[in-house]
Amino acid sequence: MQNIIFNIQRFCVNDGPGIRTTVFLKGCPLNCLWCHNPESKTNKPIIMLNNSKCIGCKKCVSVCNLHEFNDKGGHFIDRQNCTACGKCVKECFGALEICGEKTSVKDIIKEVLKDKDFYLSSKGGITLSGGDPLYNIDFTLQLLKEAKKHDLNTAIETSGFARWEDILKITPYVDLFLYDFKETDNDLHKKFTGVGNELILKNLYKLNDMGKQIILRCPIIPNYNDRQEHFKKIGELASELKNITHVEIEPYHDLGISKCNAIGKPYELNDVIVATEKDILQYIKTISCYTTKQVKRA
Repeated sequence: MQNIIFNIQRFCVNDGPGIRTTVFLKGCPLNCLWCHNPESKTNKPIIMLNNSKCIGCKKCVSVCNLHEFNDKGGHFIDRQNCTACGKCVKECFGALEICGEKTSVKDIIKEVLKDKDFYLSSKGGITLSGGDPLYNIDFTLQLLKEAKKHDLNTAIETSGFARWEDILKITPYVDLFLYDFKETDNDLHKKFTGVGNELILKNLYKLNDMGKQIILRCPIIPNYNDRQEHFKKIGELASELKNITHVEIEPYHDLGISKCNAIGKPYELNDVIVATEKDILQYIKTISCYTTKQVKRA
C-alpha cells in the first residue's frame, strides 16, 4: 500500500515519549486559519517555490510553460493547471521542490527502523502526523500494524475529526493519542477551522472511555483563542477525562507565512503577534488554575 507523505523527521523529542521518528502524511479535513503546515492540507503533491532562492535562470520555463516571470524578477506558477509532475524541479538550482511523495508502508518502516536502538533505549518509537493521519485511514492502519510487528511504540497526532468506526480500527495499534484541541466554543471552532467541535469532543470522550492514553494539545493563538473562558474549559476537560495524562500548550508561530507564499496561498493571520515567553507562562499558569493535570509547553 502506498500513500503521499511529505516528510520523515528523525530524532524528534516533542512528539511523544523518548526519541521518535515522525512521519508526516498529506491530507487534512480541517482548514485552520493558523496552520503551520499548509502544504499538508491537500493529499496531492504540490510544487513549492522559494522566491528568495530563485536566480532567474528560467530553466523551468524551458520544460514547463506554467512558470512566469514579471519585469521585477518575480516568479509565479499557474497553480490551477500544475500537476506537480516535477520536470521543473529537476531543472532548478534549489528554488523549486516537490512537497509530497508516494511512499509505501514497507519503505517508511525501513526508514523508521534505522533508529530502533534509540527507541529501545529512550522508550521512544514512531509518531504519525500530518495533515491528519485519520484522513488516510486505510494507509494509516496498515502503517500502524506494520510498526507493531516490529514492537514499536506508536503515537498519532490528530484533530479527532473522523468517523468513530475509522478511529476504532486503529485503536488496538496506537499507544498514545496526541489530540489536537483547537477551540472549546463550537461556533468559534467552526470559524477558525471550517468545522465544528462536536464530533471531535465525542471521539475524545470515547477514546477516554476505552482507556487510551491521551495528551491534550492546545494551540493558543493571540487574539483568537487566548480567552479566559477557553483556558477554563481546557482545564476542566482535562480534569474530567482521567486518561488525559497532561495538557500541552502549542504557542503560535508564524512559520506558516513563508510556506503559504511557497505554495501560492494567502495567509489568513498576518495581524497575529507571536507570543512571548511571558505570555506562554501565563497561558500555562491560567489553565493550571482549572485542572489537577500538569500543563506544559509542547
